[in-house]
Amino acid sequence: MKLNLLCILLFFSVLISCSDETLTGIEESEQEENPDVEEENPATSEETYELAGEIELYNQELIEDSYVLVNDAGFNRVYLMNKNNAEILHEWELESGIGNDAELLANGQLLVSLIDENRQIGFGGYAGKIQLINPDNAISWDYTISSDTEISHHDVELLPNGNILVLVWEGKTIEDAAQTYGYAYDLNESIFAEKLVEINPETNEIVWQWSAWDHLVQDNDDSLPNYGLVSENPNRINLNYRDALQEAHNGDIMHANGLEYDAENDLILMSVNFYSEVWVLDHSTTTEEATTSEGGSHGLGGDLIYRFGNPEAYGNTQGTRSFYHNHGINIIPDTNSALIYVNGGLSNNNDQSVVYELQLPENYNLLAETDNELEQLWSFTDINLFAPKVSGAFRLPNGNTLITEGDYGCWEVTNDKQVAWKFKGEGFFWRAYPYQKDSAILTNFEL
Repeated sequence: MKLNLLCILLFFSVLISCSDETLTGIEESEQEENPDVEEENPATSEETYELAGEIELYNQELIEDSYVLVNDAGFNRVYLMNKNNAEILHEWELESGIGNDAELLANGQLLVSLIDENRQIGFGGYAGKIQLINPDNAISWDYTISSDTEISHHDVELLPNGNILVLVWEGKTIEDAAQTYGYAYDLNESIFAEKLVEINPETNEIVWQWSAWDHLVQDNDDSLPNYGLVSENPNRINLNYRDALQEAHNGDIMHANGLEYDAENDLILMSVNFYSEVWVLDHSTTTEEATTSEGGSHGLGGDLIYRFGNPEAYGNTQGTRSFYHNHGINIIPDTNSALIYVNGGLSNNNDQSVVYELQLPENYNLLAETDNELEQLWSFTDINLFAPKVSGAFRLPNGNTLITEGDYGCWEVTNDKQVAWKFKGEGFFWRAYPYQKDSAILTNFEL
């Protein structure tokens, strides 16, 4: 009897032991699977990407399947974003705040305009440094243009020859500006006009430059060489032009904010915000010719070979003004047209922005008292589209247009003006550049 009882107790002991092992095994199995489930959940996974903001999908079928490089001047960030859910796929480590522009190059480097922390000039859009940053965040090239008379600002552009074109503010004292150039106002200690410098990053040599100071006209002081009737000199820049719709004025008298290089014609297109124009310059000149009104393939030296957007800026009574502050100018690939973002928002002007596609001239022939404005091929606006600063637009391969609304985020609209997609963020967005998912540029990154 005792032996039977002992056997029964032993049997139940083994049974209970096996049952405990089985339960423990199930618990361990569930614990191994749960982390996998959590990793698929963006709210809890360490491997999921940070979200840049919110996505609004209006028509998934109309959206261009591409990534977006976002330049966020509000939080000094540059990142590559997935359009499906605003996931940040890659972000660059920057040693200082961005001076607005940052663009991915064919070799995977980031060409970026950065803020010089020791700058002495601080108009909106100032920078002071230009860098080339490798995909691993190593700095490949670093160049500074920052002093009490000059500072790089807003935009930089890689040229086909490997050189880098930089937009610079170049200052003169108010006495020099008045006595040498005929400046008519006396509100600031110094005033700053636009300058372009082309730098060879291999040698750090400035190989070409152009200055607006060499190409002015004014009707204020007839004793000076640049005196003349503004309306009879459309190829020159009216030093004393002030937009009647612009309330505030400071030492930044032109405020260029965008560069585009036309490789086929060796031209530079410059968006000039306070003149509400685009200026077209001949890059085929030598630096010496660029200081004069002779030479280059157009025979005008560094004078403007064309301008459009605001005929009032050069006293032209012909043509209709269509620009009210403008940002960014870029040529649509394989076409002879360009996109530009017109901010709007000036006094007595509707608080609504417009994106224009404009037909560029076959022959640049700027004439006085002639309608020199460009044909509008396409435009887009919306009651909700308005950013008084920054912003831009790019044409996508599928024909859609990617629009950056500076204090909102991005829009994607079709050629027939349907809104397909929006991105809303909390930053201040200079521009957003589109990149195809199969682009060779992106093979440098783990996406």
